Amino acid sequence: MSSYFCVNWILLILFTGSTVSQSIVKGEVGQTITVPCSYSVKNKQDITSMCWGRGRCPASKCSQTIIWTDGWKVTEQSNSRYMLNGDLQMGDVSLTIVNAVEADSGTYCCRVEISGWFNDQLNNYDVVIEKARTSTASPHTYTSAQTSAPGSTNESSFTITRTWPPVSASEAPETAPGPCSNASECQDVTSNVQNPFVSRPSEQYSENWLYVGIGLCVTLLIILFLAL
Repeated sequence: MSSYFCVNWILLILFTGSTVSQSIVKGEVGQTITVPCSYSVKNKQDITSMCWGRGRCPASKCSQTIIWTDGWKVTEQSNSRYMLNGDLQMGDVSLTIVNAVEADSGTYCCRVEISGWFNDQLNNYDVVIEKARTSTASPHTYTSAQTSAPGSTNESSFTITRTWPPVSASEAPETAPGPCSNASECQDVTSNVQNPFVSRPSEQYSENWLYVGIGLCVTLLIILFLAL
């Protein structure tokens, strides 16, 4: 009976193995990504070796190993972009990926080797690296031109270009109507202001007819008087 329970216990250990946890870590292209992983260290005897690898944690070691540590220092490193920047002697074995690229996406295994059968601490992480988001809004460009009036002694022209930040339709200021629609009207208004005593053509025409009418009346009165 005891042998039966021993066999069942061994089979249970073989088929279940170590407990494996799984988490998701997201980042963007070009960022420095940290995949967290740690184990408990109460004294120096607890410091142990561990590895990081690509793919799910296998039955032993790490598949496609990218970095190894003996618990005190990094002993193997497949690429300089993979680092262990945590305090190794305190059990912080988090993986740092510098200048992440889309190819870094995938499953990562953190395996902490603990003495004894099937005692290794296993952690699987799904790392997702996405493209950085960019803004498509472009600033508005305002251009103004000024040219000297015709006939001036110094004729010159220049163009000024200014760039303003985008402004929504609700925030756009309303444009007040100008005093005149074109340059000729502005010149007429200016000349009338500078010469207030100059009469308009219609007023001059009415005064001439008034003088002609008075002259005719005087002439008829003189002829009538002579006739009498």
